[in-house]
Amino acid sequence: MARVYSDVNARLGPSWYDYESMRIDGNKPDRYEIVRRIGGGKYSEVFEGIDSFNEETCVIKVLKPVAKKKIKREIKILRNLAAAPMSLVMEYVQNTDWKELHATISETEIKHYLFQLLRALDFVHSRGIIHRDVKPGNIMFDRQRRKLRLIDWGLAEFYHPGTELHIRVASRYYKGPELLVGFKHYDYSLDMWSVGCILASMIFRKEHFFRGRDNEDQLLKILKVLGTEEFGRYLTTYSLYLQAYNQELVQSYPRQPWSRFVTSDNRLNVSPDSIDLLDKLLRYDHQQRLTAAEAQAHSFFNIVRLETPSNPAECLSDSGFYSA
Repeated sequence: MARVYSDVNARLGPSWYDYESMRIDGNKPDRYEIVRRIGGGKYSEVFEGIDSFNEETCVIKVLKPVAKKKIKREIKILRNLAAAPMSLVMEYVQNTDWKELHATISETEIKHYLFQLLRALDFVHSRGIIHRDVKPGNIMFDRQRRKLRLIDWGLAEFYHPGTELHIRVASRYYKGPELLVGFKHYDYSLDMWSVGCILASMIFRKEHFFRGRDNEDQLLKILKVLGTEEFGRYLTTYSLYLQAYNQELVQSYPRQPWSRFVTSDNRLNVSPDSIDLLDKLLRYDHQQRLTAAEAQAHSFFNIVRLETPSNPAECLSDSGFYSA
């Protein structure tokens, strides 16, 4: 059971989380004009657009034909997170590409980026929702304005204690160990592992800190850093059995000190506080990871905590929908 917000959906009731019975009433998209394609993936295409009502730049997300249940789930989550949902038309954020950002980001920027991300996640978790795909590609960050938006709610799901969840979620480099060993009773802490991976990438200036070729190799990359001793305890604690075809996964590996990853190129981003925060996020046992609220209280964020706006919902995007 999650250490925090475990009863949110039970308390709010089916009207909050029952997306399958939800009715979708869409609006006409004539107000928006597509300018250019800016991205896309398995479930959607994303375009830059113009809102003809106010001439503002926006982002338009066009959903591909997928299971209606999945579309309803995403829209229900967006409705729950937004104060006034209108369309799958989002604000345009002057995003800095991750390839550039991770290699040039300063310690101050890391603090602003991570703190806003944690505020967004605590807001989402407090409403009984797991994002399940936290990664740099789903985070828009305007460096000049230090403005962050967490996007793409296609894999998000409502959390119910004791309910099995799909493990084929999240992007490989940011998958928590629970997914890689087939543990289906995960919770909000899954998102916190992903935050830890992002922090490691930033302070050590690696595009992806754990970069496996496939899921087994991804787990192997984690074992070679965090060691197999704690991993064995984790499996025992939750009565998990590791079924692996890669024989390297059954070998023993010592835990590596974080200092091993410090170089002359990243030294300025590494501090005792950043290492301590990282160590408390990248834990095999999801019950031992910091929650989003606990992470915000960490001394690493002492400087930025007083500078941050009061409304965490400002750090979310994909705030509504229309149907074409």
